[in-house]
Amino acid sequence: MTDSVLLSITDVSKAYAGVRALQSASFDLRRGEIHALVGENGAGKSTLIKIITGAIEADNGKLALNGQGISRNSPRLAKSLGIAAIYQQPALFPELTVTENIALGVEKAGRWGRINWAARKRRAAELLARIGAQIDPEIDASELTMPQQQLVEIARSLGADARLLILDEPTAALSQEDTDNLFKVLRQLRDDGVGIIYISHRLEELPLIADRVTVLRDGRTIETRLMAQTNRQDLIQSMVGRELSAVFPKSEVKLGDVVLELRECGCSQTGVSNVSLVVRAGEIVGLSGLVGAGRTELARTIFGLTAADEGEILLRGKSVTIPSPSAAIAQGIAYVPEDRRRHGVILDLAVSANVTLASLDRLTSYGSLDFRREKEIAADYTRRLGIKTPSIFAATATLSGGNQQKVALSRWLATKPSVLILDEPTQGVDVGAKAEIHALMTELAAQGAAIVMISSELPEILGMSDRVVVMHAGRVVKTLERKDATQQNILESALGHVEPGSVQAGSLEFSL
Repeated sequence: MTDSVLLSITDVSKAYAGVRALQSASFDLRRGEIHALVGENGAGKSTLIKIITGAIEADNGKLALNGQGISRNSPRLAKSLGIAAIYQQPALFPELTVTENIALGVEKAGRWGRINWAARKRRAAELLARIGAQIDPEIDASELTMPQQQLVEIARSLGADARLLILDEPTAALSQEDTDNLFKVLRQLRDDGVGIIYISHRLEELPLIADRVTVLRDGRTIETRLMAQTNRQDLIQSMVGRELSAVFPKSEVKLGDVVLELRECGCSQTGVSNVSLVVRAGEIVGLSGLVGAGRTELARTIFGLTAADEGEILLRGKSVTIPSPSAAIAQGIAYVPEDRRRHGVILDLAVSANVTLASLDRLTSYGSLDFRREKEIAADYTRRLGIKTPSIFAATATLSGGNQQKVALSRWLATKPSVLILDEPTQGVDVGAKAEIHALMTELAAQGAAIVMISSELPEILGMSDRVVVMHAGRVVKTLERKDATQQNILESALGHVEPGSVQAGSLEFSL
């Protein structure tokens, strides 16, 4: 890391409809540095990145690159200055080849607009080789895995002579092995003098990759530290502005009768087979396993998205058939899916409409929607879950990721479910929002809800579950009481009862 400042941001402020997103925030990035930017959802990270990339203009403050002030920034200007951003969902054209995707926005057409295809292919191969990406330049982007797509975006940025690279939650959907490979590429770029802004909610990975870290809270810069001189707990306290004594606020709840029971349940369409489990009132059952173990597939079967074709589902001791989500909702089952942006919320709809979407049958009479009641319900859940929004009528797309997750939860809580299935309920949200969601789960359990929680984070499974059900290859292979559940025996079961000590680093999709 050099001491030469590449980017400096001084006293930058930005407001939307009277809501302050940034308040006199300051930040600087050096050449050859990986600088982590952390903060709760809504802290101002996304707004700051949009100002750097020219997507929006600051209300006031100063932005300078290589000591030269930037006024009237725009995406085109930022790109010409060597600024590039890579987001959690890569922006590649799936129907185009890797070579064509890299060429877009990088090369200039030759005389008469002709394309030099040979030179284009050579350039793509050179850029991929520079970052050690073993990817065929001629395959379509649709055939790439998520980490491969990210590498193609990095190659494209380098082809555009990017000297300032922004990565927003780059490891959220990556395995440990893919994360390690990405880190190797980033360290190489740092050594080549590229300045990198690294945004992540995974605080445990920051010591492995970051040189410095800056904390934002409520739109303000709280502090900047050398990564070697801080730790996870200090960062959490700076992010939330208070002692976070319990990220997993699990409390003992007296368990009631069995609410949900599966007896040798399965679905041939998804590969789930012979699953038996019970969930009691007030109980949180953690569903653990490797990616592809069948956890989400089982949740979709219980909710009627892929109906069970073997075994039996019982609710409160009565055998039921659940052929569709509407049948599941009618039976008191709610399901918050993993991908909130695709299935959890409708981004273009207002917060109020999203909150009440699953309860429309109770808000309509003779085909007319009771707007007053919709407003009351949305306002109530916005208050109860602490959803940060300028208005219940604001588009859900304008909310931070953690607040979108709370809107998704609100939709299903409004149906008053007796069974609540949560698929990766805190994926991609900050520690403050994570603690709030965990506290809500504990409250719902205390009120008698039967909760099934799917999570790839072992600390979350261990911290919030009354029992842990481990799946492998579409089947339940182990059920552990809370007192017996450890990281080691969960991993051994998830791998199919391998011998202790044979777990290899980087082979799992768990976040430890």
